[in-house]
Amino acid sequence: MVMPSPKKILFVFFIFFQTIAYSQKAYIKTYTPLADSLAKVYQIPVKLILAIGIIESSSGTSRNAKLLNNHFGIVGKNDLMKTKHIKTMYKQYSSAYESYLDFVKLISKKKYYKALKGDLSCEKWVMAMSLQGYSTHPDSWRKVIMKTINSIK
Repeated sequence: MVMPSPKKILFVFFIFFQTIAYSQKAYIKTYTPLADSLAKVYQIPVKLILAIGIIESSSGTSRNAKLLNNHFGIVGKNDLMKTKHIKTMYKQYSSAYESYLDFVKLISKKKYYKALKGDLSCEKWVMAMSLQGYSTHPDSWRKVIMKTINSIK
């Protein structure tokens, strides 16, 4: 068995990470206007909305984002079993706009929302969301979301 050279391995990793960075930049460029408009109305930090969308949808490349327009992993009804013979528990939206709107509405119904509404500190929002059970793995979720938030320019 022939092993690839270290240079080939490094090249593959470089291409992989460049693709991820490009996808994230493209996602930010595409969805910032939408996230910004909803952030103003619901007074939730725009970077928080974008970061969660980036992580939950793999920068818009996940199956849920592509087939369901679901950018936030929200559970609900869909018609994929009828149309594509795919069983999934995730909610289907007619557009990314509907997915984003549903996400901010969902957040606005949480206990922490009233206390944080208008606060631009993403750290406070991420901590509150993780403590209220937004993720099944709150510690790692917090780290990934904060890293993503800090990468958004």
